Amino acid sequence: MKTFKKVVFWIFVSFAIIQFIPVDKTNQPINKSVNFIDVKKSPPKVAALLKNACYDCHSNETVYPKYAYIAPFSWSVKDHINEGREHLNFSVWSSYNKELKESMLKKTVQTLENKSMPLPAYIIYHEDANLSDADRKVLVKYFEEIIETKSY
Repeated sequence: MKTFKKVVFWIFVSFAIIQFIPVDKTNQPINKSVNFIDVKKSPPKVAALLKNACYDCHSNETVYPKYAYIAPFSWSVKDHINEGREHLNFSVWSSYNKELKESMLKKTVQTLENKSMPLPAYIIYHEDANLSDADRKVLVKYFEEIIETKSY
């Protein structure tokens, strides 16, 4: 029984100590002249869907949930955000070249159609991000129009 108590004690101590390992949750300033929604003058419905379902991980406008302030969850959240921004960052849309924009839009259409985004774990805590089939169709149609007209 003493060994069990020691293990539990050290688990709690370790958990307390890791809370002091900082995770940078600072968002870069938003420049509306390069932000996707502003540059494309996205319709309000599209803008709302993007903000609710995509922008937390794919922009510099991340709103960190309460659980993102508790290690080790904070590490996982930050890792997902970094990875999301690496693949597509709507906040710096105008800085991408045309080929990259087209590729990103096509990939976005794919992920919307096969329902691999937003991630299921994200939807659990963010109900607004749970896109209906109709919402997905709105976004797919919007992105396909941009691809078709080459108005990236």
